[in-house]
Amino acid sequence: MSAKSSIEPPTYELERELAAGGAGLVAGIDEVGRGAWAGPVVVCAAVTDGSEPPEGLTDSKRLSPKRRITMSELVRPWVRDHAFGRAEPTEIDEVGMTEALRRAAGRALAGLARRPDAVILDGKHDYLGRPWAVRTRIKADLTCVSVAAASVLAKVHRDAFMAGLDPEFPGYGFGTAAGYPSPVHRAALAEHGPTPHHRMSWAYLDDLPKWRHLRKVRPAAGDQLSIL
Repeated sequence: MSAKSSIEPPTYELERELAAGGAGLVAGIDEVGRGAWAGPVVVCAAVTDGSEPPEGLTDSKRLSPKRRITMSELVRPWVRDHAFGRAEPTEIDEVGMTEALRRAAGRALAGLARRPDAVILDGKHDYLGRPWAVRTRIKADLTCVSVAAASVLAKVHRDAFMAGLDPEFPGYGFGTAAGYPSPVHRAALAEHGPTPHHRMSWAYLDDLPKWRHLRKVRPAAGDQLSIL
């Protein structure tokens, strides 16, 4: 670990524990976009081969945008396998965030070349569920190698997608804030209203007098996460 940093690097402790319990293939999962007002929620599933990870690998939130891109370029060829799954805003509106995350994670896992025997999920809530063998861990994106890798890949992948929307929808800050509620994003919403990429069941619309009539009400609104 560099003397310039007090952050402990992620380890294979949990991956090895699961392997010792009979899991021949372990995938780490992380998501990005849960708290955004626009854009999909994206999940990455990553499988490593147990080798030394790229130096400086950590939770994507600990890295600057430039460093994240550099790290993703190191992680992508290093991981044994990885795949992305996503749920679009319309799907999030229809089924709620918990179910949208479950579907996106299932799509990511289905995209792997081989079905994993165990899955490490960042956080304390198992939104994936059966038939997957899931181990949750708080701050797994900081402490587990495979989840840290998934964290970086997911963040860079989604940021690139959101930046691609910027020319079509200028002024919302999609290229800089990736659909999260930045001041620029809030101002554009108040003036121009939501785009086709906005989540229309979310409470931010209640604070926009010109546009609050567009808010969609879905039956399972109770699982919407607080984002303000």
